Amino acid sequence: MATLSTHVLDTALGRPAEGVRVVLTSAAGDVLGEGQTDADGRVGRLGPELAPGDHVLTFATGAYHAATGQEGFYPHVAVTFTVGDAEHYHVPLLLNPFGYSTYRGS
Repeated sequence: MATLSTHVLDTALGRPAEGVRVVLTSAAGDVLGEGQTDADGRVGRLGPELAPGDHVLTFATGAYHAATGQEGFYPHVAVTFTVGDAEHYHVPLLLNPFGYSTYRGS
């Protein structure tokens, strides 16, 4: 079984994004875990060990932008990813009010 962590960096402000709510669901929509980013923009372990297959991380970016005085375009960012082997997966989000990117981290 695989494990999962994430972090969010606010590229507009040049710092970690603290206080972003993150929800992990299965592809079918079952909630597997949730958390909130810490002062370093991280959620160290999210949800239980993951079985192979597709999963979705949903970041509450609209609430974060409002809390930081920014007007954002995306109220939520959903990142769908595939778990294959029993290893650790790290899915970062680079965020600004009008765009975002993600990648498989380590």
